[in-house]
Amino acid sequence: MLKMSDTKESVRHQRKDSSFFDVLHFLQCRTSENSGRRLAPSENSLKNKHRINMKKSTIKIIFEDDDIVVVSKPAGVFTIPDRYKVDALNLYGYLTEKYGEIFTVHRLDKETDGLVLFAKNADAHRNLNQQFQDHTVSKKYHVVISGMLAKDEIDIDIPVIPSPVKKGIMIPSVRGKASLTKVKILERFKAATLIECDLVTGRHHQIRVHCSAIGHPLLIDEQYGGGTEFMLSSIKRKFNLKKHQVEKPIMTRVSMHANEISFDHPTTGERVTFNDEYPKDFRVLVQVLKKYSAVPDYIADNYDYDFD
Repeated sequence: MLKMSDTKESVRHQRKDSSFFDVLHFLQCRTSENSGRRLAPSENSLKNKHRINMKKSTIKIIFEDDDIVVVSKPAGVFTIPDRYKVDALNLYGYLTEKYGEIFTVHRLDKETDGLVLFAKNADAHRNLNQQFQDHTVSKKYHVVISGMLAKDEIDIDIPVIPSPVKKGIMIPSVRGKASLTKVKILERFKAATLIECDLVTGRHHQIRVHCSAIGHPLLIDEQYGGGTEFMLSSIKRKFNLKKHQVEKPIMTRVSMHANEISFDHPTTGERVTFNDEYPKDFRVLVQVLKKYSAVPDYIADNYDYDFD
């Protein structure tokens, strides 16, 4: 188990030569175009409405009955109304419009995609809230972190507290609230590691601050020490672009996906589990890491060092 006093593991970044991946390369490139024409207010309004409608079309209802609704939230969509962007698309507003009444049970950060659970009535809401308080709800996230994590399974038991300096940021602190994240390796790459995080407690930004605290911030997470975006050229040598083309980032938001949620149904008491598939950006990120940053089997098979 990793504690506050544990020494941070070194982060390794390596590159690998690979053959040209034509289709993916094409998807990552775009012709630079800029007409310089300013849009009229009415055009901006229409463009914004179109963008919102496009986002709405990516919201998926995974399951619903008379008591609950499980939603696949796209990255870039708020869970609840934002205090500063009141007109921004959010799941609560979307579902209220759809069902008339909805109850928020938990939240995901705007830039995190994946499963969110809502209640359709007050009784179901009370029941689910109690399950969250009792830590009987299981939430598992798939996360791409920087560097190769050494141990196959670790418990990160580090208290966290809001930063007194930066608003909205959490920091490790012995004065903070108890926070536990159970981590399991799914796949190692030379430049990163795909892990599954079982969120035992649900503190704000818990996974992000915990990964940063052990020296492996999310591959993309500027707030906690990761990058701002991920480019194919960062792991693929001899990456060339044609004239007037610029490389398009594979991913520009936090590299985290809310993959699974398990809980007792508030009416039947049956244990239910729901899963969500990777969105395109996360799926492509994992694919290019597999292709251009793969770890040889003889290294991967002997990489679980025991530091206890």
